Amino acid sequence: MTVPNAFFVPAGVGSEGHERVTATEHTVSLWAPTMQHGAPPSALLVRALERVDAREDTRISRVAVDILGPVPVGDIEIRSWTERPGANIELVVAELWADGTSGTARAVARGSAWRMRTTPTDDVAHSGDPVMRPVSDGVEYTFGGTWSSGYLDAVEFRTLTGLGEPGPGQVWARPRPVLVQGESMTPLERLFSIADIANGIGAKLPIDEWTFLNTDLTVHVFRVPQGDWIGVSAETSTGPDGIAMCAGTLSDERGPVGRIAQTVLVRRRS
Repeated sequence: MTVPNAFFVPAGVGSEGHERVTATEHTVSLWAPTMQHGAPPSALLVRALERVDAREDTRISRVAVDILGPVPVGDIEIRSWTERPGANIELVVAELWADGTSGTARAVARGSAWRMRTTPTDDVAHSGDPVMRPVSDGVEYTFGGTWSSGYLDAVEFRTLTGLGEPGPGQVWARPRPVLVQGESMTPLERLFSIADIANGIGAKLPIDEWTFLNTDLTVHVFRVPQGDWIGVSAETSTGPDGIAMCAGTLSDERGPVGRIAQTVLVRRRS
């Protein structure tokens, strides 16, 4: 059967009127064939966060995503609400729910976002991060072997550095599928459909010997990205007790658009 060119396909509404979608094979993580990579559900949360009580004069400035458990490759219910309304600053929240092993539905991922009212500041716009080399300098790259997965196979990559080399890993990437079948991606949906790869791009440990699974991601967006390509420059710092942190910069072809940080659980393969 042909897999739709989308990370998710619409699946109607649940009993309480919540939207439901079904994950496709394009969401599959490299850690297990039954769980999603962190990027598609993160983008799905952002889709909900942008839509809940939407206002044209606001945009998302910071998103914090917590992965509460393995996000299954299956049916997902989306719930969202405004936690703290405000004229200039508001907090919106979204959750992804799925059936657990016992058959009882539970939240598997949660995202919260500060949405702020926009106002023109073009005359003082500034970026504190260096500009990445252009997409044209990148080398086309296909992940394989241990790195192969439904999600990574669904993303087009142009690498600027080799995996595991000293310093930040740098790559340009763009998703081939859309987020939800029948819809065009918003700029922030596209950004978050890529952002979660940071801990893999910044990894210094060989994947055949180690696992490094992130439990969260926090992204601050100071400029809405433009275009198809998302640049990731990231490096992971590993502590002495199995806990690591990945930090990096996200860019479009005009320059940096935000920063990302992730908590990483590091374990030696047995």
